[in-house]
Amino acid sequence: MGIRALAGAALIAALGTYAQADPLRIATYSPDLSRDGPGLLLRDLGRTGKKADPQIAAVVRVIAETRPDILLLTDFDWDYEGRALAAFTALLAEAGLDYPHRFAARPNAGMATDLDLNADGRQNTADDAQGFGEFPGQGGMAILSRHPIGPVTEYTDALWRDLPSHLMPPLPEDVTAARRLSSAAHWDATITVANRPLHLLAMAATPPVFDGAEDLNGRRNHDELAFWLNRLPDQAFVLAGNLNIDAQDSEGRPEALTRLMAHVTDPMPRSAGGAAAKGGVNDGQKGDPALDTGDWPDDKPPGNLRVDYVLPQKGLKVLDSGVFWPADGPLAQTALAASAHRLVWLDLEWP
Repeated sequence: MGIRALAGAALIAALGTYAQADPLRIATYSPDLSRDGPGLLLRDLGRTGKKADPQIAAVVRVIAETRPDILLLTDFDWDYEGRALAAFTALLAEAGLDYPHRFAARPNAGMATDLDLNADGRQNTADDAQGFGEFPGQGGMAILSRHPIGPVTEYTDALWRDLPSHLMPPLPEDVTAARRLSSAAHWDATITVANRPLHLLAMAATPPVFDGAEDLNGRRNHDELAFWLNRLPDQAFVLAGNLNIDAQDSEGRPEALTRLMAHVTDPMPRSAGGAAAKGGVNDGQKGDPALDTGDWPDDKPPGNLRVDYVLPQKGLKVLDSGVFWPADGPLAQTALAASAHRLVWLDLEWP
Protein backbone atom coordinates (compact mmCIF):
# COMPACT_ATOMS: atom_id res chain seq x y z
CA MET A 1 0.00 0.00 0.00
CA GLY A 2 1.38 3.43 -0.96
CA ILE A 3 1.98 6.35 1.40
CA ARG A 4 -1.14 8.18 0.17
CA ALA A 5 -3.32 5.09 0.65
CA LEU A 6 -1.90 4.54 4.13
CA ALA A 7 -2.63 8.16 5.05
CA GLY A 8 -6.18 7.85 3.74
CA ALA A 9 -6.79 4.66 5.70
CA ALA A 10 -5.41 6.27 8.86
CA LEU A 11 -7.70 9.27 8.38
CA ILE A 12 -10.77 7.07 7.89
CA ALA A 13 -9.87 5.05 10.99
CA ALA A 14 -9.38 8.23 13.00
CA LEU A 15 -12.68 9.67 11.87
CA GLY A 16 -14.44 6.40 12.71
CA THR A 17 -12.87 6.35 16.15
CA TYR A 18 -13.89 9.95 16.77
CA ALA A 19 -17.49 9.32 15.71
CA GLN A 20 -17.76 6.32 18.02
CA ALA A 21 -16.00 7.98 20.96
CA ASP A 22 -17.99 11.20 21.02
CA PRO A 23 -21.68 10.42 21.62
CA LEU A 24 -24.08 12.77 23.39
CA ARG A 25 -24.58 11.55 26.94
CA ILE A 26 -27.82 12.55 28.67
CA ALA A 27 -28.52 11.58 32.27
CA THR A 28 -31.05 12.03 35.03
CA TYR A 29 -30.22 11.76 38.71
CA SER A 30 -32.13 12.26 41.93
CA PRO A 31 -29.17 12.90 44.27
CA ASP A 32 -31.08 13.65 47.49
CA LEU A 33 -29.69 17.18 47.59
CA SER A 34 -32.67 18.42 49.55
CA ARG A 35 -32.52 19.51 53.14
CA ASP A 36 -34.99 20.18 55.96
CA GLY A 37 -34.89 23.97 55.75
CA PRO A 38 -34.07 26.86 53.41
CA GLY A 39 -30.36 27.60 53.06
CA LEU A 40 -29.22 24.31 54.57
CA LEU A 41 -28.15 22.81 51.26
CA LEU A 42 -26.05 25.89 50.50
CA ARG A 43 -24.50 25.57 53.96
CA ASP A 44 -23.62 21.93 53.38
CA LEU A 45 -22.23 22.64 49.91
CA GLY A 46 -19.90 25.24 51.41
CA ARG A 47 -18.29 22.92 53.93
CA THR A 48 -14.73 21.99 53.01
CA GLY A 49 -11.81 19.96 54.32
CA LYS A 50 -12.59 17.70 57.25
CA LYS A 51 -16.03 19.29 57.55
CA ALA A 52 -17.01 18.50 53.95
CA ASP A 53 -20.36 16.73 53.64
CA PRO A 54 -19.62 13.08 52.69
CA GLN A 55 -22.97 12.61 50.97
CA ILE A 56 -22.35 15.60 48.69
CA ALA A 57 -18.85 14.31 47.97
CA ALA A 58 -20.36 10.97 46.96
CA VAL A 59 -22.84 12.68 44.61
CA VAL A 60 -20.00 14.58 42.94
CA ARG A 61 -18.06 11.33 42.53
CA VAL A 62 -21.03 9.60 40.88
CA ILE A 63 -21.40 12.42 38.34
CA ALA A 64 -17.64 12.54 37.77
CA GLU A 65 -17.62 8.81 37.01
CA THR A 66 -20.43 9.07 34.44
CA ARG A 67 -19.63 12.52 32.94
CA PRO A 68 -22.94 13.37 31.27
CA ASP A 69 -23.08 16.16 28.71
CA ILE A 70 -26.61 17.06 29.78
CA LEU A 71 -27.75 16.29 33.31
CA LEU A 72 -31.21 16.67 34.83
CA LEU A 73 -31.14 16.81 38.61
CA THR A 74 -34.32 16.11 40.57
CA ASP A 75 -34.75 16.49 44.33
CA PHE A 76 -32.38 19.48 44.38
CA ASP A 77 -33.38 22.45 46.54
CA TRP A 78 -34.10 25.65 44.60
CA ASP A 79 -33.36 29.09 46.00
CA TYR A 80 -34.24 32.53 44.65
CA GLU A 81 -30.70 33.54 43.68
CA GLY A 82 -29.57 30.13 42.48
CA ARG A 83 -26.74 30.08 45.00
CA ALA A 84 -26.97 26.38 45.84
CA LEU A 85 -26.87 25.37 42.17
CA ALA A 86 -23.91 27.70 41.55
CA ALA A 87 -22.06 26.22 44.53
CA PHE A 88 -22.75 22.68 43.34
CA THR A 89 -21.60 23.52 39.82
CA ALA A 90 -18.38 24.87 41.32
CA LEU A 91 -17.80 21.58 43.15
CA LEU A 92 -18.27 19.70 39.90
CA ALA A 93 -15.76 22.03 38.23
CA GLU A 94 -13.22 21.14 40.90
CA ALA A 95 -13.81 17.49 39.94
CA GLY A 96 -13.07 18.29 36.29
CA LEU A 97 -16.66 18.69 35.07
CA ASP A 98 -17.43 21.92 33.26
CA TYR A 99 -21.11 22.86 32.95
CA PRO A 100 -21.18 26.44 31.63
CA HIS A 101 -24.95 26.32 31.08
CA ARG A 102 -27.53 25.70 33.76
CA PHE A 103 -31.22 26.26 34.33
CA ALA A 104 -33.47 26.14 37.36
CA ALA A 105 -36.82 27.74 38.11
CA ARG A 106 -39.11 27.82 41.10
CA PRO A 107 -40.91 24.49 41.41
CA ASN A 108 -44.35 23.85 42.81
CA ALA A 109 -42.74 21.95 45.67
CA GLY A 110 -43.19 23.97 48.85
CA MET A 111 -45.22 26.72 47.13
CA ALA A 112 -47.83 27.82 49.67
CA THR A 113 -51.49 27.96 48.63
CA ASP A 114 -53.17 29.28 51.82
CA LEU A 115 -55.67 26.46 51.32
CA ASP A 116 -56.29 23.23 53.20
CA LEU A 117 -55.45 21.00 50.26
CA ASN A 118 -55.40 17.75 52.22
CA ALA A 119 -58.56 18.56 54.24
CA ASP A 120 -56.97 17.95 57.64
CA GLY A 121 -58.32 21.15 59.19
CA ARG A 122 -54.97 22.97 58.99
CA GLN A 123 -53.43 25.33 56.48
CA ASN A 124 -49.88 25.99 55.28
CA THR A 125 -48.49 22.55 56.08
CA ALA A 126 -46.20 20.69 53.69
CA ASP A 127 -49.27 18.85 52.34
CA ASP A 128 -50.99 22.14 51.54
CA ALA A 129 -48.29 23.36 49.15
CA GLN A 130 -48.75 22.98 45.39
CA GLY A 131 -46.23 20.16 45.66
CA PHE A 132 -45.23 18.56 48.96
CA GLY A 133 -42.59 20.68 50.66
CA GLU A 134 -41.75 22.39 53.93
CA PHE A 135 -40.43 25.54 52.24
CA PRO A 136 -40.43 27.13 48.77
CA GLY A 137 -38.18 25.17 46.42
CA GLN A 138 -37.63 22.11 48.56
CA GLY A 139 -36.93 19.18 46.25
CA GLY A 140 -36.80 21.18 43.03
CA MET A 141 -35.09 20.46 39.71
CA ALA A 142 -32.12 21.76 37.74
CA ILE A 143 -30.45 21.21 34.37
CA LEU A 144 -26.68 21.29 33.88
CA SER A 145 -25.32 21.24 30.36
CA ARG A 146 -22.16 21.55 28.29
CA HIS A 147 -24.36 22.97 25.54
CA PRO A 148 -26.51 26.14 25.44
CA ILE A 149 -29.93 25.93 27.09
CA GLY A 150 -32.88 27.93 25.85
CA PRO A 151 -35.55 28.74 25.27
CA VAL A 152 -37.28 26.86 28.09
CA THR A 153 -41.06 26.50 28.15
CA GLU A 154 -42.33 26.05 31.68
CA TYR A 155 -45.65 24.33 32.28
CA THR A 156 -45.32 24.40 36.05
CA ASP A 157 -48.36 26.63 36.56
CA ALA A 158 -50.74 24.46 34.49
CA LEU A 159 -53.88 23.59 36.45
CA TRP A 160 -54.69 19.94 36.95
CA ARG A 161 -58.32 20.44 35.94
CA ASP A 162 -57.23 21.76 32.53
CA LEU A 163 -55.59 18.49 31.48
CA PRO A 164 -57.81 16.71 28.94
CA SER A 165 -59.29 13.50 30.38
CA HIS A 166 -57.67 14.13 33.76
CA LEU A 167 -58.16 11.73 36.66
CA MET A 168 -58.37 14.34 39.43
CA PRO A 169 -60.74 13.12 42.15
CA PRO A 170 -63.67 15.28 43.29
CA LEU A 171 -62.31 18.19 45.32
CA PRO A 172 -63.76 21.41 46.78
CA GLU A 173 -64.19 24.12 44.17
CA ASP A 174 -61.59 26.43 45.68
CA VAL A 175 -59.05 23.59 45.63
CA THR A 176 -59.95 22.57 42.07
CA ALA A 177 -59.56 26.16 40.89
CA ALA A 178 -56.07 26.47 42.39
CA ARG A 179 -54.49 23.02 42.28
CA ARG A 180 -51.63 22.72 39.81
CA LEU A 181 -50.79 19.49 38.02
CA SER A 182 -47.01 19.46 38.56
CA SER A 183 -45.83 18.33 41.96
CA ALA A 184 -42.38 19.73 41.06
CA ALA A 185 -42.23 21.01 37.47
CA HIS A 186 -42.69 20.26 33.77
CA TRP A 187 -40.11 21.90 31.47
CA ASP A 188 -39.50 21.71 27.74
CA ALA A 189 -35.89 22.89 27.56
CA THR A 190 -34.38 23.38 24.11
CA ILE A 191 -30.68 22.51 24.19
CA THR A 192 -28.64 23.35 21.11
CA VAL A 193 -26.04 20.69 20.30
CA ALA A 194 -23.92 21.08 17.14
CA ASN A 195 -26.39 23.69 15.84
CA ARG A 196 -29.32 21.31 16.22
CA PRO A 197 -32.12 21.62 18.80
CA LEU A 198 -32.80 18.84 21.27
CA HIS A 199 -35.83 19.14 23.52
CA LEU A 200 -35.28 17.90 27.06
CA LEU A 201 -38.71 17.15 28.51
CA ALA A 202 -37.93 17.32 32.21
CA MET A 203 -40.13 16.35 35.14
CA ALA A 204 -40.30 14.81 38.59
CA ALA A 205 -43.62 13.20 39.46
CA THR A 206 -45.21 12.64 42.85
CA PRO A 207 -44.97 9.09 44.23
CA PRO A 208 -48.31 7.27 43.77
CA VAL A 209 -48.58 6.52 47.50
CA PHE A 210 -49.03 8.38 50.81
CA ASP A 211 -52.73 9.08 50.18
CA GLY A 212 -56.11 7.55 50.98
CA ALA A 213 -58.91 5.72 49.23
CA GLU A 214 -59.35 8.64 46.83
CA ASP A 215 -55.91 7.74 45.36
CA LEU A 216 -55.06 11.40 44.83
CA ASN A 217 -51.32 10.81 44.46
CA GLY A 218 -51.81 7.79 42.23
CA ARG A 219 -54.08 9.82 39.97
CA ARG A 220 -51.74 12.80 39.99
CA ASN A 221 -48.72 10.67 39.13
CA HIS A 222 -50.62 9.24 36.16
CA ASP A 223 -51.67 12.67 34.93
CA GLU A 224 -48.21 14.19 35.35
CA LEU A 225 -46.95 11.63 32.84
CA ALA A 226 -50.04 11.91 30.64
CA PHE A 227 -49.39 15.66 30.34
CA TRP A 228 -46.64 15.03 27.78
CA LEU A 229 -48.94 13.06 25.48
CA ASN A 230 -50.37 16.39 24.33
CA ARG A 231 -47.03 18.24 24.35
CA LEU A 232 -44.55 16.06 22.45
CA PRO A 233 -42.51 18.30 20.12
CA ASP A 234 -42.05 17.73 16.41
CA GLN A 235 -38.28 18.04 16.82
CA ALA A 236 -35.92 15.57 18.50
CA PHE A 237 -36.67 15.10 22.20
CA VAL A 238 -35.67 13.11 25.24
CA LEU A 239 -38.08 12.63 28.15
CA ALA A 240 -36.18 12.41 31.43
CA GLY A 241 -36.69 12.50 35.16
CA ASN A 242 -37.96 10.70 38.21
CA LEU A 243 -41.29 9.39 36.91
CA ASN A 244 -41.90 7.59 40.24
CA ILE A 245 -43.65 4.64 38.60
CA ASP A 246 -42.51 1.10 37.88
CA ALA A 247 -44.91 -0.55 35.46
CA GLN A 248 -44.07 -3.98 36.85
CA ASP A 249 -43.78 -3.61 40.60
CA SER A 250 -44.82 -0.27 42.08
CA GLU A 251 -48.21 0.92 43.17
CA GLY A 252 -49.87 3.40 40.88
CA ARG A 253 -51.47 3.63 37.47
CA PRO A 254 -48.96 2.71 34.74
CA GLU A 255 -51.30 3.37 31.80
CA ALA A 256 -49.83 6.82 31.01
CA LEU A 257 -46.29 5.43 31.04
CA THR A 258 -47.39 2.66 28.69
CA ARG A 259 -48.88 5.20 26.28
CA LEU A 260 -45.73 7.34 26.38
CA MET A 261 -43.62 4.30 25.54
CA ALA A 262 -45.31 4.19 22.13
CA HIS A 263 -43.55 7.48 21.26
CA VAL A 264 -40.08 6.74 22.62
CA THR A 265 -37.38 4.11 22.59
CA ASP A 266 -36.84 2.37 25.90
CA PRO A 267 -33.10 1.59 25.96
CA MET A 268 -33.60 -0.67 29.02
CA PRO A 269 -30.55 0.64 30.93
CA ARG A 270 -29.12 -1.96 33.26
CA SER A 271 -26.67 -2.34 36.13
CA ALA A 272 -24.80 -5.16 37.81
CA GLY A 273 -25.68 -3.74 41.22
CA GLY A 274 -29.40 -3.84 40.58
CA ALA A 275 -29.18 -7.39 39.31
CA ALA A 276 -27.29 -8.45 42.44
CA ALA A 277 -29.70 -6.81 44.91
CA LYS A 278 -31.68 -9.76 46.19
CA GLY A 279 -33.54 -10.73 49.30
CA GLY A 280 -36.73 -9.76 51.05
CA VAL A 281 -39.48 -8.16 49.01
CA ASN A 282 -37.19 -7.90 45.97
CA ASP A 283 -37.41 -11.67 45.43
CA GLY A 284 -41.15 -11.41 44.89
CA GLN A 285 -41.05 -8.72 42.23
CA LYS A 286 -41.96 -9.29 38.60
CA GLY A 287 -39.61 -6.81 36.91
CA ASP A 288 -35.99 -7.33 35.94
CA PRO A 289 -33.94 -6.12 38.93
CA ALA A 290 -31.10 -5.08 36.63
CA LEU A 291 -33.36 -2.24 35.43
CA ASP A 292 -34.05 -0.87 38.92
CA THR A 293 -32.93 2.67 39.73
CA GLY A 294 -34.14 3.05 43.31
CA ASP A 295 -32.55 1.15 46.20
CA TRP A 296 -34.90 0.99 49.18
CA PRO A 297 -34.92 -1.37 52.19
CA ASP A 298 -35.33 -4.97 51.11
CA ASP A 299 -37.35 -5.98 54.16
CA LYS A 300 -40.44 -3.91 53.34
CA PRO A 301 -42.35 -2.63 50.30
CA PRO A 302 -41.77 -1.28 47.79
CA GLY A 303 -38.25 -2.73 47.65
CA ASN A 304 -36.11 -1.73 44.66
CA LEU A 305 -37.91 -0.19 41.70
CA ARG A 306 -37.32 1.33 38.28
CA VAL A 307 -38.49 4.93 38.69
CA ASP A 308 -35.87 7.10 36.89
CA TYR A 309 -35.94 7.22 33.09
CA VAL A 310 -34.16 8.70 30.07
CA LEU A 311 -36.38 8.01 27.05
CA PRO A 312 -35.40 9.29 23.58
CA GLN A 313 -37.83 9.93 20.76
CA LYS A 314 -38.32 7.00 18.41
CA GLY A 315 -35.86 7.26 15.54
CA LEU A 316 -32.96 8.68 17.55
CA LYS A 317 -30.05 6.25 17.51
CA VAL A 318 -29.12 4.91 20.95
CA LEU A 319 -25.48 3.85 21.23
CA ASP A 320 -25.42 2.76 24.86
CA SER A 321 -27.18 3.18 28.18
CA GLY A 322 -26.81 2.20 31.79
CA VAL A 323 -27.58 2.69 35.46
CA PHE A 324 -24.64 3.67 37.65
CA TRP A 325 -24.88 0.91 40.24
CA PRO A 326 -21.72 -1.18 40.58
CA ALA A 327 -22.22 -4.55 42.24
CA ASP A 328 -19.30 -4.19 44.65
CA GLY A 329 -16.17 -2.23 45.42
CA PRO A 330 -15.57 1.41 46.41
CA LEU A 331 -17.83 2.83 43.69
CA ALA A 332 -20.71 0.67 44.90
CA GLN A 333 -20.28 2.23 48.32
CA THR A 334 -20.13 5.67 46.73
CA ALA A 335 -23.44 5.14 44.91
CA LEU A 336 -25.02 3.91 48.15
CA ALA A 337 -23.73 6.89 50.16
CA ALA A 338 -24.93 9.39 47.57
CA SER A 339 -28.64 8.62 47.28
CA ALA A 340 -31.31 5.95 47.28
CA HIS A 341 -31.61 6.68 43.56
CA ARG A 342 -29.08 5.75 40.91
CA LEU A 343 -27.94 7.91 38.02
CA VAL A 344 -29.39 6.76 34.67
CA TRP A 345 -27.54 7.65 31.46
CA LEU A 346 -28.02 7.33 27.74
CA ASP A 347 -25.60 7.82 24.81
CA LEU A 348 -27.11 9.15 21.60
CA GLU A 349 -25.54 9.38 18.20
CA TRP A 350 -25.67 13.09 17.44
CA PRO A 351 -23.93 14.14 14.20
